[in-house]
Amino acid sequence: MADVIKLLPDSIANQIAAGEVIQRPASVVKELVENSVDSGADNIVVNIKDSGKTLVQVIDNGCGMSETDARLCWERHATSKISSANDLFSIQTKGFRGEALASIAAVAEVSLKTRRNEDELGTYIRISGSEVLTNEPVSCTEGSNFSVKNLFYNVPARRKFLKSNSAELRHVINEFCHITLSHPEIEFSLIHNNSQIFNLSKTNLKQRIISILGKSATHSLIPVHAETSMVNIEGYIGKPEYAKKTYGEQFLFINKRYIKHPYFHKAVIQAYDKILPPDTLPAYFIYIETDPSKIDINIHPTKNEIKFEDETSIWQIMNATVKESIGRHNLIPSIDFNNEGIIDIPFLRSDTQIRQPSESIDPSFNPFEIEKTESDFSNRNTINKHRNIFDYLERLYSGTSELDEKRSMAIPLDFNLSNNGTVRLLQLKNRFILTAVKSGLLIIDQKRAHERILYEENLKAEGKSAFSAQQNLFPEIIELNPSDYVTMIDILCELNQLGFDIRDLGNNSVVIHGIPVNVKNSGLKDMVDEMLEVYKSYQGDLKIRAKERIARSVAQASAIPYGKVLEQEEMRELVDQLFGCEHPDYSPSGKPVFKIILIEEIDKILK
Repeated sequence: MADVIKLLPDSIANQIAAGEVIQRPASVVKELVENSVDSGADNIVVNIKDSGKTLVQVIDNGCGMSETDARLCWERHATSKISSANDLFSIQTKGFRGEALASIAAVAEVSLKTRRNEDELGTYIRISGSEVLTNEPVSCTEGSNFSVKNLFYNVPARRKFLKSNSAELRHVINEFCHITLSHPEIEFSLIHNNSQIFNLSKTNLKQRIISILGKSATHSLIPVHAETSMVNIEGYIGKPEYAKKTYGEQFLFINKRYIKHPYFHKAVIQAYDKILPPDTLPAYFIYIETDPSKIDINIHPTKNEIKFEDETSIWQIMNATVKESIGRHNLIPSIDFNNEGIIDIPFLRSDTQIRQPSESIDPSFNPFEIEKTESDFSNRNTINKHRNIFDYLERLYSGTSELDEKRSMAIPLDFNLSNNGTVRLLQLKNRFILTAVKSGLLIIDQKRAHERILYEENLKAEGKSAFSAQQNLFPEIIELNPSDYVTMIDILCELNQLGFDIRDLGNNSVVIHGIPVNVKNSGLKDMVDEMLEVYKSYQGDLKIRAKERIARSVAQASAIPYGKVLEQEEMRELVDQLFGCEHPDYSPSGKPVFKIILIEEIDKILK
């Protein structure tokens, strides 16, 4: 039998390696920009076309390369960062494996122009599919100019599975932000299809964060700081009221390298325990500095995952640091003492006469007598503001306001159908709608019900102008972070078909001229933020069409919120519309809208 094991050609081996390192255009941006940072550049320009599918160009003013280095850097495991195994335990640079450029050259058409400061001429190299086509001297500026064209041109299966241009652009922006947030001392630019997305000047960390997230982040950040023998922690965390429902503004860095670490993420989230709105995530930008020998970054080709020597101790330090910052800036609700609760401690002088305290007694006072008027007990420190102590305790522990009490008195607790067929509806805790049916008690979740109604209306509007926008008296300008702005522009046409009148202003801003009739004109910024958050949360589900995701997002963002008081007519209209839907049982996200508690179940409960 003939031998079957053989060595793969370098071109094939490089393509296999490229599958681990280069997954999409954003991976190319990451590797090239990190090389530019390692080169000592203080000005880096990233120019992409078609979200990086057609071109990724990175220009820097770093140290440049000699003719020999410019040729050798494209070989596998060729690196200037390490020379022995011991160097792996003291890595301070972004890259060190020597795999990135070889992987890129295996799946794209690449070129490089580079020159050192001491050289009169630079070097020009052109490679296609790992094959060197050109290697010659050239006149160029100091630094390096990398161009990567037609990514995956020779691996059509990989290119076919790339996402839409807007989705790939969001990945590019995310990778770009990871690097720029860790190096505010470097000037960065990002250009897409000849349109500038970022122009970041050299600045401090807080201003760099604001430049990335937008001016709205100015008042939402509070600093964190800790110095220990194990690690130093710096950065900023977001105030609870600015928390969002999806990931995207959580950044953790170790020695200026962006990492993903679920265990440390949990340390931050637990520090916000009981002060975050439900199902939300706070923003944080936390920078850890530690001895490189205490960590291992050589466990994944993308170097986004890192092992720590003592994760538990760092977890405790991080958790305590975030808690301290939250407490120091009064983000935890505190007890508000009024004047009556303040103890007056008298100041005693040498001539002050000290008297024995006395207590006045009213022998006629009967604590079991509840018919006294307020004037009868005017000089006693009792709960005389309430004629009946039981009424007082009921109010105290029911958690209902006087308005809720008046409304509950106005709604009869009789759920039976009247002679004219009118159904009486009751709102419970401003969240559920209750009414009687033949088999028992019907409980409807008001927000989920409205989501289902709006969702089906939005689907019916697909492909036609079913809704007309009601124009706002004053158009509202909404500023978004670059990633959300790309998402908004991507779905702008579909939103306008649903009755919105939203127009692109450029510079990461849109203006809202009108909204659908069934959307309340209040808190438009919050509604847009929630709509984008919901839309992004559905993007990972490939079974849902893009227009369906938009319809769900709009429905969930503009539905009746919990806590809203509904009148009888409003509840009745909501119930009628719900059971006029094709699928009233479940909300767009798959959660049950209503439940019927059978009479038999009620009987069992009350036995």
